[in-house]
Formats: sequence, C-alpha cells, structure tokens
Amino acid sequence: IQWALGKKIGDTVAYTDERGRTVQLRLVASVANSILQGGLLISEANFIKLFPSESGYRVFLVDAPAAGVEKLVPTLTRALRDVGLELTSAVDRLNTFNAVQNTYLGTFQVLGGLGLLLGSVGLGVVLLRNVFERRAELGLLQALGYRRRALLGMILGEHSALLLGGLVLGLAAAGVAILPAALQAGQGFPASTLALTLGGVLASGLIWTWVAARLSLRGGLIDSIRIE
Repeated sequence: IQWALGKKIGDTVAYTDERGRTVQLRLVASVANSILQGGLLISEANFIKLFPSESGYRVFLVDAPAAGVEKLVPTLTRALRDVGLELTSAVDRLNTFNAVQNTYLGTFQVLGGLGLLLGSVGLGVVLLRNVFERRAELGLLQALGYRRRALLGMILGEHSALLLGGLVLGLAAAGVAILPAALQAGQGFPASTLALTLGGVLASGLIWTWVAARLSLRGGLIDSIRIE
C-alpha cells in the first residue's frame, strides 16, 4: 500500500469498472506477509456489481496439510488438466514476493559484517598506538618486578573489556532499532547468523588486540624510562 500505491489505510483508489465508470475503492485494512500480496480484496457482492459479466473463479486457495502437498499436486494437475490448472505452493509464492527484500537484507548484512570486522582492525590500530604511548609506564612496571606475561594480561584485560562493552552497547542499540519489526507476527529472527557475525567480530577484535599488545611489548621497555 505504501510503496506500490503511495497510499495509506483510509485513502481511496480510483478503479475503472467494466462499463468504463471510475469508482473509488477505500482501503480499510491490510494483510501482512500474505500470498495475496499485490491484490485488492473486495467482497463478492461488490465485485459482481462492478463486473457483472464475470462468471466463475480464476483462483482457488487449496488448504492442504504440509505432509500431503506432494501427493495432492499431481492429483489436481491430472484431474484439471483440461482447464489449464497451474499450482503454486504458498511457500514458493512468498519467497518470490520476498526475493528482492531478502537480497537487500543479505547485501546490507554482508556490508555490515565487513564494517564490523574493519572496525575491529581499527581497534587494534588504536590499541597499538595507545600502548606505544604508555611504554614508559609499562617500563616502570617492569622495573618494579612485573613480568611481560603479566603486562600482556593487563593490556588484554583492559582492552578486551572495551571490546565487549562496545559489542554489548551496539547490540542493545540494534535491538531497540529492530524491536518493532521483530515483534510483528510471522517475522523470523536470524539468531544463528547474528551469533556467527558477533562471534567473528569478537574473535577478530581479540586477535588484533593480542597482536597489538605483543608488538608493543617487544624491545626494551626499561629503555623508555631513560628517554623520559
């Protein structure tokens, strides 16, 4: 209604009946995520009033159990072959309607995941610069008896907490943004894909954090105290 017709509930749509007269059809409701997408539904009485010469039905909705669809299709096709019956499953029809939407969603999901991975690389670069600027502090800690392993653990602990905090805040903000769509009936939630994406971002961030910490601790830390 919004994108194809440029209308909203309560607006009217001009339609021409078989006599050439223009009638106004009022939009009173919408059906979400339906196999009837793209069509205007009116009562049979009003349809006959506008198109009295039309007789019979051109579309049939067959209510069949999912387990019996494979047996029902060849039976109906063979029995009604003289009238040119064409059967389409509800799943295939919905997939056709959602193909463009799913393509856009898949594209943005890939681009979003790539952006998150690049952001984790940027975290490693920022961490590397931050730790290099703290070499004097780390050298002092080493002079006081801290081992490199302890310094490495301290750096990883500090920045891993930042990484986890950023993921939690980003996930919370995204949850607020998609909450209205997730609460709609019939909307699936890609939990597995989301978990894989977040897991990849977390793993990438931890790897780059470890690499940056290792590089920054190379060489003589105590020499940086002399420079100070």
